[in-house]
Amino acid sequence: MRIFNAICIAGLSLTVILLSGCNSTRSISTDSKTVVSNDIAYGPSDAQTLDVYAPSDANNAPIIFMVHGGAWRFGDKATGAVVENKVSRWVEKGFVFVSVNYRLLPEAGPREQVVDIVSALKFVQTHASTQGGDPSKIILMGHSAGAHLVSIVAVSKAIINDPELTPWLATVSLDTAAFDIEKLMSRKHFGLYDRAFGDDRNYWRAVSPSALLEISGKPMLLVCSTTRRDQPCNDAEQFAQKARSLGTQVELLKVAMSHRDINAELGADGAYTGQVEQFMRSIEPSIGALLE
Repeated sequence: MRIFNAICIAGLSLTVILLSGCNSTRSISTDSKTVVSNDIAYGPSDAQTLDVYAPSDANNAPIIFMVHGGAWRFGDKATGAVVENKVSRWVEKGFVFVSVNYRLLPEAGPREQVVDIVSALKFVQTHASTQGGDPSKIILMGHSAGAHLVSIVAVSKAIINDPELTPWLATVSLDTAAFDIEKLMSRKHFGLYDRAFGDDRNYWRAVSPSALLEISGKPMLLVCSTTRRDQPCNDAEQFAQKARSLGTQVELLKVAMSHRDINAELGADGAYTGQVEQFMRSIEPSIGALLE
């Protein structure tokens, strides 16, 4: 008997400018071959839960570990833009898909949110086999604020060297401008960043993927929108250059898509999904075989 229990959850609507990738929460349609387990607790807070979508016949399957966005203040793991196309495509192909909630502002800031993501990752690795997943074949993925959080996980020396974590395969960062927080906060920026990062430069460095980047890490794909007025591709390019100088394999995918569509359209048929899957093929032969 599986340890995961299915529980329905409620949702909320989001209206902040950079939250346009987050539609109201709703249940998604899955076929009879997909086992859906909702609201699995990985910590004591009501916000520390995750959903698992797994093929009914999964056996040592790779895992996509998804972190939603929402300006560090909003968002939900069950939002259609976060899960619908991704689950429809990749679970059918043999992946386990995990979507994670975490504590949000004002209860917890980005630093504490990273702690939540790491706790969720440890939980998933510990229990992966119960859903037919392989704890050593995890792709971290995040959108917007979630992309910032998984980017910290991907580069933090302390997290990479955590003995309680099994090394993951790669990280896919979906459209964040929050790589160099000191630089971001020193130029004209959206007010949501003030709410997330405050005015303490030491804190900025503590939650800055660029500042934390000190050693070579696992491969990364940075997806960025060329249509946003804050030009996140410039920040992604600079981060990629630093990571490459340390020996990390980093690919930059610039797309003429909205912030929302970079999230919502991933998994839908088309060139964009194909480009992301090309990166996924490159990191592990067994993943390439599933995507053929």
